[in-house]
Amino acid sequence: MKFFLDTANLDELKRGANWGIVDGVTTNPTLIAREGRPLDEQVRMICDIVDGDISAEVVATEYSAMLPEGRRLAKIHKNIVVKCPLTRDGIKATSTLSKEGIRVNVTLCFTAGQALLAAKAGAYFISPFVGRLDDIGYTGMDLIRSITQIYRNYGFKTQVLAASLRSPTHVIDAAQAGAHIGTMPFKVLDMLFNHPLTDKGLEQFLKDYAKVFQETPVAG
Repeated sequence: MKFFLDTANLDELKRGANWGIVDGVTTNPTLIAREGRPLDEQVRMICDIVDGDISAEVVATEYSAMLPEGRRLAKIHKNIVVKCPLTRDGIKATSTLSKEGIRVNVTLCFTAGQALLAAKAGAYFISPFVGRLDDIGYTGMDLIRSITQIYRNYGFKTQVLAASLRSPTHVIDAAQAGAHIGTMPFKVLDMLFNHPLTDKGLEQFLKDYAKVFQETPVAG
């Protein structure tokens, strides 16, 4: 399972990339707006930090405007994956852009039927939103399971990118459900490290070492 960071914040991306476990980045207009720079400029800076798939979303809502915007975004960097919304115009744009060799991440997916449409249109990624389904009383992870099963049935190459992951449990469940990728906020990635027994065990190891060698080892 690949780990993507769902952020446009450069400091968070540098910290995550420094661990050597971040495979890509997803952004959206909300995340870009928080950083206060024009989309193209911010995305270029992100591409300099993380060498992996970087999703950049169109803001146009009509097919005729999505196409030139998607093409422009794709030219920013070789790692750019253009994000299109799961609307009629978005699926039409996905089909056209995919045929042109531009990779597309179809976002805002909430049903298996929608995911089937995206795969038929040649999407590179499909982004089902787990947490937002949980918010309205559904079990979001069931959607991941349904999509992965359907894609296996028919050999679709579209990768399942589990989005709106809000906890370490979400990440683990998505991995168990067969998602190819999990995209998460930096704080969720950071939380995956944590367990009190890890901290307690390391503390004890260092104490035992110091007793024998009469020195306090320098943590690496």
